[in-house]
Amino acid sequence: MNLKKVLTKDLILPHLKAETKPAVIEEIIDLLEQSGKIKDRETALKAVLTREQKMSTGMQNGIAIPHGKTDSVDHLEAVIAIKPEGIDFDALDGQPSSIFILTLSPANRTGPHIQFLAEISKLLGDPQLREQLTKARTVDEIFNILTA
Repeated sequence: MNLKKVLTKDLILPHLKAETKPAVIEEIIDLLEQSGKIKDRETALKAVLTREQKMSTGMQNGIAIPHGKTDSVDHLEAVIAIKPEGIDFDALDGQPSSIFILTLSPANRTGPHIQFLAEISKLLGDPQLREQLTKARTVDEIFNILTA
């Protein structure tokens, strides 16, 4: 899967303002709504929050990958958001999360979602790339780091 097909510049949030896990998810869902990528904000928000209640998507190394399945999207949608100082996202390693990749996929399709997560996980396995992302200040910088 080509990241450029899923991750577009209008879905990059370089200066996340939220301070709590629910607020992070809401701020990112709001961006999807403003971009016209979701049909129903509340349905999309509920899908991600419900998934998050089952088990935290705070991973390790400052990464969180909140996600949900919903009929509010026709195909995979993804947002990357950065909060350099990080926030508590109940990560596996107990450390704050500063890189957030939120995905929404149609309830009846899993293939593209899994492919995207595999590709983004491989990229974010690079400590230098993670550091570049947390230091990036613009949409263009983040996009170029991820698609180079």
